[in-house]
Amino acid sequence: MSQDLISDALNQIMNMKKAGKNKVQINRTSKVLIKVLELMKNKEVIDFKIDSKERKITIDIKNLDLCMAIKPRFNVKIVEIDKYMRRFLPARGVGTIIISTNKGMLTHEDAIKQNLGGSLIAYFY
Repeated sequence: MSQDLISDALNQIMNMKKAGKNKVQINRTSKVLIKVLELMKNKEVIDFKIDSKERKITIDIKNLDLCMAIKPRFNVKIVEIDKYMRRFLPARGVGTIIISTNKGMLTHEDAIKQNLGGSLIAYFY
């Protein structure tokens, strides 16, 4: 395991999906990872439960084709978001990029509406 919890968690999700399983248990958590998972849950691609006593997250994969962390974490301005949408997402209106802004973690749609740039964290569709 590396030091990047988000990348490790998203890789575990994709490995289980490729293996044909729908449940993933992640043993390492962070507030940032939980916020990324909440954004994915809001888009209805996963569902998750947090066991705060054992500090584990159980994830149910619903309607997910691909999720990946973005490395290196590019800093983008509002006008540059479209370039990264074309790079990481398969088509317009398909998928979501997660951006860490000074207003918290947002999807790229919310960042554009609020006219905010930030650091690219992950994408999924």
